[in-house]
Amino acid sequence: MSEVKIAAATRSEFGKGAARRIRRDNKVPGVLYGHGSDPIHLTLPGHELLLALRTPNVLIALDIDGESNELAIPKSVQRDPIKGFLEHVDLQLVTRGETVSVEIFVQTEGELAPGGNLLEHVLNALPVEAEATHIPESVTVSVEGLEAGASILAKDIPLPVGTKLGVEEDTVVLQVLAAQAEEPAGEGEGTGDEAAEA
Repeated sequence: MSEVKIAAATRSEFGKGAARRIRRDNKVPGVLYGHGSDPIHLTLPGHELLLALRTPNVLIALDIDGESNELAIPKSVQRDPIKGFLEHVDLQLVTRGETVSVEIFVQTEGELAPGGNLLEHVLNALPVEAEATHIPESVTVSVEGLEAGASILAKDIPLPVGTKLGVEEDTVVLQVLAAQAEEPAGEGEGTGDEAAEA
């Protein structure tokens, strides 16, 4: 798992106006919380944070005001729905050796059995528990040759050493749906003659 160092500054201004000023300076307002301590309100560099967040569950080493160093993982990221820029980020304080609950992406490989069946991701991300500095970015599971009606359960997904499931073992993660047969054209539709009689 990658660790990204980011310099952050504490902030004392709050509200929409303050947040707009921060974003105008290409920075992002954020909050660091966890371990029962009071939340720390931060200003983070926008571009560096955006690059860091491209890695799922990235571990961020925060240098706060040049005085303290903290480890954190992103818990909530708000983006502008139209332009996509970062509006706010919530970071969770973690320590090395601590177990955290996160969600990791489920990727698939291989081809389904022939027949035009569809693969449904019942869970796009799998809840797991992992050591804070060893969170896997994703897990990969084979769907090679699976036919309609087949399911892949949480317990079927290979997890890295030290990572445990955060859901019941029998939770359905992926399932194969039968291809939908197209209705013959005109079925269920009235003819022009019927419409004329009405």
